[in-house]
Amino acid sequence: MKAGVLALQGDFREHAKVFAALGATPIEVRTPEHLAGVDCLAIPGGESTTIGKLARAYDLVEPVRERAKAGMPILGTCAGMIVLAHDVDGGEPLFDLMDIEVRRNAYGRQVDSFEADLDVRGVEHRVRGVFIRAPWIERIGDAVATLATFEDRPVVLEQGNLVVASFHPELVGETGLHDYLLRKV
Repeated sequence: MKAGVLALQGDFREHAKVFAALGATPIEVRTPEHLAGVDCLAIPGGESTTIGKLARAYDLVEPVRERAKAGMPILGTCAGMIVLAHDVDGGEPLFDLMDIEVRRNAYGRQVDSFEADLDVRGVEHRVRGVFIRAPWIERIGDAVATLATFEDRPVVLEQGNLVVASFHPELVGETGLHDYLLRKV
């Protein structure tokens, strides 16, 4: 199975390592042609504004939207969640695929970073999450399911073929969410 990782900015190499550890073939996606050859896609954490600028520059916005609407499974972590959201507090949506509103950097600044072990519905083990300038969810649409919470706030959500997390599981080699995504293919 070919697991794509949007490789424009952010921690895409870490996502690729997790996919490889699960037996998938990671493909760094930088063009619509790369995207056309993958079975699923991870959108990494990083800087959502930069990811947006580069996705537009490389003409990836519409191809990602089209593949998502055709059912391709997509995982967005941290900034990946932001760019998949329908509404972004203080910003413009990029892919506008998931019926959620997010607030960027809501858990605080870089010095406020932390890790937590989370119970995620559909994952058999506790998932280690790294929260770095993490966004949080302000609103959830009717078609969106909460798979995990932290301190009574949703942090892992699912809408059909889309899965998002407020945190970075990939930074600690956590495989649970990536495995969950691969099972959707």
